Amino acid sequence: MAATVHSVAREIWQTLGAIKTGVILLILVVIVSASGTIILQRPATDADEMQRAYSPQVLRLLDGVGLTDVFHAWWFVSLLLLVSFSIIAASVQRFPNAWRYFSRPYKSPDETFRKAMPTHALIPIKDEEAALSVAERILQKAGFSPERIVRENNFSLFGERNRFSELAVYIVHASLLLIFLGGIVDALYGWRAFVTLNRGQQSSQVATQNGIKRDLGFAIRCDGAGQENYTDGTPKRWWSDLAIVENGQAIVRKQIVVNDPLVYQGVRFYQASYGRTGKIDKLVLTATPRVGGTPKDITIGLDETLTLDPDTTVRLAKFIPDYVLRDGQVYMRSAELENPAAHLIVETKKSGKAVNFWLPAIPGFEQNDSSPYTFEGKDIQMAYFTGLEVSHEPGQWSVWAGVLLMGLGLAVVFYFVHVRVWAVPVRDARGRLALWIGGTANKNKDVFEQRFQKLVKEIESELKVSFVAGAEAPVASLAGK
Repeated sequence: MAATVHSVAREIWQTLGAIKTGVILLILVVIVSASGTIILQRPATDADEMQRAYSPQVLRLLDGVGLTDVFHAWWFVSLLLLVSFSIIAASVQRFPNAWRYFSRPYKSPDETFRKAMPTHALIPIKDEEAALSVAERILQKAGFSPERIVRENNFSLFGERNRFSELAVYIVHASLLLIFLGGIVDALYGWRAFVTLNRGQQSSQVATQNGIKRDLGFAIRCDGAGQENYTDGTPKRWWSDLAIVENGQAIVRKQIVVNDPLVYQGVRFYQASYGRTGKIDKLVLTATPRVGGTPKDITIGLDETLTLDPDTTVRLAKFIPDYVLRDGQVYMRSAELENPAAHLIVETKKSGKAVNFWLPAIPGFEQNDSSPYTFEGKDIQMAYFTGLEVSHEPGQWSVWAGVLLMGLGLAVVFYFVHVRVWAVPVRDARGRLALWIGGTANKNKDVFEQRFQKLVKEIESELKVSFVAGAEAPVASLAGK
């Protein structure tokens, strides 16, 4: 029984560490992540927009399987954990051989090794020491840092470049684990919410996807919001002036736009939406006294009272963006600024009388002729809301660390090639002395072969020059030292 359990566990371990398993799981992660960008996600998408985009049956199905909140779904976390275990299994299974190859390179090639080497060359030589000296100089110039290897019966050279690139795959594995760790932490401990603010409004709570109120521990205030348009009238960008408020003091201020959030204590505030509230923000009027006096411009908000002179005040009691008169009553037809009407109440202290002033004059409601001031509209500033997507993603540091580490790993993978070169004096089939040169690279074989041939030609050319120069004063051979 114990042997069976051990066999099954070993089979599962080997399957997890298989390259095929890792590739399939990574493809699944990519497909699921892509679905999270194609399918509208909560809470970033307004509930009404979700209902307009999908039928009730489809929306119910998407919510049920978690596709409207992919990156927090339990099965997505399980998939990330499975991929992580696969990467760990593959690394553990292959690392001992890789480390052995890295830490103990094969430096002295025997005859069997030389015969199996696909890239090699034989250069006829007259003296072993002179040939090795020339090869050593050429390899040094090529950046191989050659090392003389002394054995009982022979001498040789070994040089290599970029041995560290053999471990690049484990850098990539570590980066993937960091990215997945960040995704798992965000899924388990992170959250997304939404809050809508008018200008001057602040809130210390936000609503999550499930309608749960979450306390921020501070307040977020909107000091202003707006929309910039292209010349054809289409929106160019939305912006919001935000402030972080603690103990009644604004401690951080920033104007945010799409993809440029305000970040405070790990909480990010993104610009998500913008629109009209249907309510007035400010009304700009020209107030003119009926008896003498100079006209003056005033700016008034809803339910705000302004002093026109020591005896007279005016209050904006009501504003209707699109009014209609029906059955002797004033109604609001829509929230669009189509046919506006303003109700002002003008009071005088001496008479204690309040006068209803309407712009425009609405018969049966207005008392405009009894007002000590006349009013003319100059500008209407409607109130706007800004919609903020709020997120807390504690795993983002791990994700960004993984991204940076992956960039480093991929740079090593693509731009650094582990190249090894050997040079050994040998006897050919006829017993003649020759310098055997062989080399190998862990990738870019075609490019390496071209560079290897160039290296061989340089050594061969240098040997010819050395032999001619040393014809009258031969160098002592290695065997005679």
